This record gives sequence, structure tokens and C-alpha cells, in this order.
Amino acid sequence: MVGPKSQTQPFCNPILKLIAAPSLNSPRSKPAEPLKEMEVETDEKELKAAGAVPLTDGRFGLRIHGWEIESRKRSILNSSSLQLWEEKLRTSHLPEMIFGESSLVLKHLKSGIKIHFNSFDALNGWKQEALPPVKVPAAAKWKFRSKPSQQVILDYDYTFTTPYSGSETIEIETEKCGREETSQRKCSLHWEDCEEKINLISLASKEPILFYDEVVLYEDELADNGVSLLTVKVRVMPSCWFLLLRFWLRVDGVLMRLRDTRMHCIFEVGENPIILRESCWREATFEALSAKGHPSDSAAYSDPCTISQWLPIIKHRTQKLKVPDNL
Repeated sequence: MVGPKSQTQPFCNPILKLIAAPSLNSPRSKPAEPLKEMEVETDEKELKAAGAVPLTDGRFGLRIHGWEIESRKRSILNSSSLQLWEEKLRTSHLPEMIFGESSLVLKHLKSGIKIHFNSFDALNGWKQEALPPVKVPAAAKWKFRSKPSQQVILDYDYTFTTPYSGSETIEIETEKCGREETSQRKCSLHWEDCEEKINLISLASKEPILFYDEVVLYEDELADNGVSLLTVKVRVMPSCWFLLLRFWLRVDGVLMRLRDTRMHCIFEVGENPIILRESCWREATFEALSAKGHPSDSAAYSDPCTISQWLPIIKHRTQKLKVPDNL
């Protein structure tokens, strides 16, 4: 099963509108539902011409040029799973909506390298970074109370900001007692700093979209004081795959924060794949934006694609990974 062909725009950047972000006021229960069959248009000729094969057994994705790319959308964690996560992460504070079984997985079949994105590892990154809490306006603090008599003590990073840029594992197939078994282990791949950039202009070409999806990993509305949202979006064309992992934060009247990780891999016949990864962190206070003539009203900042260029870059890094034949 492959993705909806109606999504043809690239991920947003200053020149392009690359996968426009959904309204931050829209409910987040629906994105967890798998796409209905009627919403999916599969062009068999385009897939065949590109050497792509849809995944079977109800899986959502495709195989192409030695890669298996799959997205999974599941419902939010139930109370028992949430309690287990609190124990594992050693915290009683987690986002309102965690899509704990949702993920995006890109596996290089020959080497066994698997790059994947999930909410648990992202929240583990939040816990380890442990940023100081963003100061909340006094007038808004009451919204964080579950009871009118409660005091509000925000002594943790309630924005769930994460430095997460993806997870890496290696799957190794072995034969045991005449049966093939697959084991996997976490790994740290050798990403090299580089000067190369992802060519976003080339991604705006009219290539057919063989697969597209967006997976929400977690979201919190900060007690109606803004939004904290982590999503990952992927697009597969005949020549390459491209993804955007985005953490978007807006604390109304106080702060906006955008942490983007983009990955791009061109399909090269007869050569080992090279993955480019660009991480860009942007951040600004409402006060600083207002001083530059930008709106001070939070309603003007509902779409991170629109306002990303207003936020100054505080960190930027480009790396590449040369995928080996096997490990």
C-alpha cells in the first residue's frame, strides 16, 4: 500500500512550500488513523517504472532501490502504557497526546541499517536535555491547574523540546536451527560533518510522488497556552527519498522554537547510498519579533512554514552518512 498522490508539494522552506503544516488548532486524534483505501491513489505504471514495489500484508509503504520505507499510524497511548512510559522515562510529566506505536522506518536491506523515528526515543532526548522551563505569563498560570486551589510549580521543561534527530539500529539476519531469524541492536552510525547541502531546488521538480506520509509522534497544547508538536514527514520519488522531522513550539506571548532535521538520499545505481542530514534550530521570543515589526498576536503564528524565516538560526549542522554494503 502506498501514500496519497494528492500530496505533491515539497516540505516548506524559504523558496518552497514543502509539505505544508496542518492547522495547529485542528484536533490531533485523526492523524493517528490509518489512511482509508479510498484516499490512496496508486499509479502502478509509475511504481513499476521506478522499480518500486508496494508493501503487502496491510503495511503502508514501499520497497525501492534497496530501501524499505514504511510508516505506521496508531492511536494514542492508553493509561496503562502511559504509566509504563512514565516509569521508564522516570517522569510524571508527559505530553497530552503520545502516539507511542506510530513510527516512520527506513531500512537499507543490504546493510541492515535502519533509520527510524518514534516518540519514546524523542521523549528520552527531551528528558536528557532537560532545558530550564520557559517562563509562563502570570495571567496564564491558572490554566495549568487541575484544581483552583493548586499552586503552579513548573520546575521541568513542560514544552517537551527535544534534540532528537532520529534513531539508528542494525538488523542482522542469521540462520538458527534451519530457520532465518532477525535480531536488531542499537548502533551509532558514523555521520561525518560536511559542507554539502541538500538541494531543495531539485526537490521542487515535477517528479511523481511514489509515496508520501506524515506521522504525528506527540502533541501538547500547553494548557491552551500554545502548542508543542513533533511530526515526521516523508516523500519518495523515483530518484530519491526525502524526510523532515520537525519539532514546533509556540508558547503564546513568550517564545517560538523550531527544530528541523531533514534527510535526503539519492538512488545511485551500483553505488552505496549517501544520506545527507541537515539540522537547523531556530528560536525567538515574541518580544524580539515584535521589536522587528512582526505581529505580537499569537494568532499570526499558527503555521511554522510561514514564520520560519522570521526566527533566527541558533544552530545549524550538515552531516553525511556513507551506507556500507554490510556491517
